[in-house]
Amino acid sequence: MQTMTVSVVTPDGTVYEGEVEMVSARAQSGELGILPRHIPLVAPLDIGAVRLKNGSNVQLVAVSGGFIEVRPDKVTILAEAAELPSDIDVARARAAKERAERRISEARQDEIDFKRAQLALRRAVNRLGVTEK
Repeated sequence: MQTMTVSVVTPDGTVYEGEVEMVSARAQSGELGILPRHIPLVAPLDIGAVRLKNGSNVQLVAVSGGFIEVRPDKVTILAEAAELPSDIDVARARAAKERAERRISEARQDEIDFKRAQLALRRAVNRLGVTEK
C-alpha cells in the first residue's frame, strides 16, 4: 500500500514524523480523510484527535487547532498544541476539565470567560479521549 510522510509540528517542536497510509483530521469545515496523492489543500483545524493509520495500527494525536497542509506525498500539521497519548498527564487533563466545567456553570453565556471555558473544556475532553482509545 502507498504511504505518505506526515509531520505534526508545534511551536515547541516536532511531535510526530513518519510514514502513514491515511490521515484523518477534523477541519473547521468538517472531517478530512487524506490518502497518498491527495490534491493539495490547506485548511484550518478544529480541536480534535488526528488519526494516523498504518495498516491495522492507528496512532492518535490530540491537536488543539492550527492548520493542515496537504501535498500529494506529504501532510504537515502545524498545530497550536499537539500531544501523543503517552505525553498526556491524565490527572492534569481531568483537573482542567473539572475547572472548565465549573467556570461554565458560573459564567454568563455572553461573557468572554464562558467562551474561554468552553474552549478549555473541549481541549481537556479531547486530551482525555485520546488517552482512552
